[in-house]
Amino acid sequence: MEGTTHALTDDHRGLYDAADTERWAAEPDKRPGRTAFQRDRARVLHSAALRRLAGKTQVVTPGSRSYDWDASPRTRLTHSLECAQVGRELGAALGCDPDLVEAACLSHDMGHPPFGHNGEEALNEFAKDCGGFEGNAQSLRLLTRLEPKRFVPDPASGELVSVGLNLTRACLDAATKYPWARGDHPTDPDSVKFGAYEDDLPVFAWLRRGAPADRKCFEAQVMDWADDVAYSVHDFEDGLHAGHLDPNMLYAEPERTAIWQVAIGRYVPADTAPEELRAALDRLMEQEWWPHGYDGSAVAQSRLKDATSQLIGRFCLAAEGATREAYGSGRLTRYGAELVIPREARNECAVLKAVADLYVMQRDEQERIRADQRIVLAELAEALSARAPEGLDPQFRAIFDAAPDDKARKRAVIDQIACLTDASARSLHARLTRRGRRAER
Repeated sequence: MEGTTHALTDDHRGLYDAADTERWAAEPDKRPGRTAFQRDRARVLHSAALRRLAGKTQVVTPGSRSYDWDASPRTRLTHSLECAQVGRELGAALGCDPDLVEAACLSHDMGHPPFGHNGEEALNEFAKDCGGFEGNAQSLRLLTRLEPKRFVPDPASGELVSVGLNLTRACLDAATKYPWARGDHPTDPDSVKFGAYEDDLPVFAWLRRGAPADRKCFEAQVMDWADDVAYSVHDFEDGLHAGHLDPNMLYAEPERTAIWQVAIGRYVPADTAPEELRAALDRLMEQEWWPHGYDGSAVAQSRLKDATSQLIGRFCLAAEGATREAYGSGRLTRYGAELVIPREARNECAVLKAVADLYVMQRDEQERIRADQRIVLAELAEALSARAPEGLDPQFRAIFDAAPDDKARKRAVIDQIACLTDASARSLHARLTRRGRRAER
């Protein structure tokens, strides 16, 4: 469909053109004076899909006993809000439209299912015969199809069909972390990461119109780095706050070796030398603001929060400085530049990820919880699939009934499960399975 164009601010006129602000379905502005990207941000911020992230796992399950110290651990929603703040400021410093980057950051995790990456793996196994499951591809599906905001007549049938939030081309592109379909990874055909399912390729092709193959737009690169910075720093902070991590252990060689083993191949390339990571951790620990201890006191909490702020600033300023050195002082947008992240900053960020992975995510209690979560989702998917269309919510039942084949019908079941929160997934599982009913009793 041909879309409409929208006014830009004076600061960004000429940087984002009519194609960038085009929407899949044409629609008039409700109120003059707002930019296209301000409207995008508002639509994402007011969406049910964003609100549901409050009930989805970030590192630990909301309400988990492992966080008895604090009734409100970080969730996918709080992570998305923090990512958005980091991305908005970094993007603005480099010349991007801040509303565009913020909308992309708010959107980037919308497609994640219950139980975080653990749930993603369980649904990918269930969906292996209908195109797999990937949280980023699911985000695109939500933004362009599942989140009910705009309906338009189908050109062929005349029936109303959803176009999701009907965001601009530039916003959808900025929210696309992996700009390729399943199996089309530019260097690794076996990669499990991709950005679009087969039946979403028409809108994917539309949003990528004119984009260089396999390249992320500049705003998507800012979003991606903001995501890395936010979760690496905040997971490390949460690990200290929860008492799972003693900073003094980071001086001991056995613990350090374990950190390098987690980081290499998972958070940094497999050919990264342990010495690089050792140097990265040493650089961080040499900073005067580094949290060398934490006892839970108000002073310690303040110092930890300052360290969090210092780390975020350090990583963002490193990227900003290196990118400016490469591209100068002008405004950088779309495909006019690449975000430059110094290797030292990437290694420091990776070390924090590995520390949180080792001391928080790999604890025995967490593995038991994850194993149970995988069983819950697998059983729920089988039970819901066997009963469908019974048990599906009206929105997904309509999709199921209109599906042309078994694969599309299975995808409708997956779409419903992916929209559930951790708690609603367990509740539905309890209603539909014997195991769940026994657990409730």
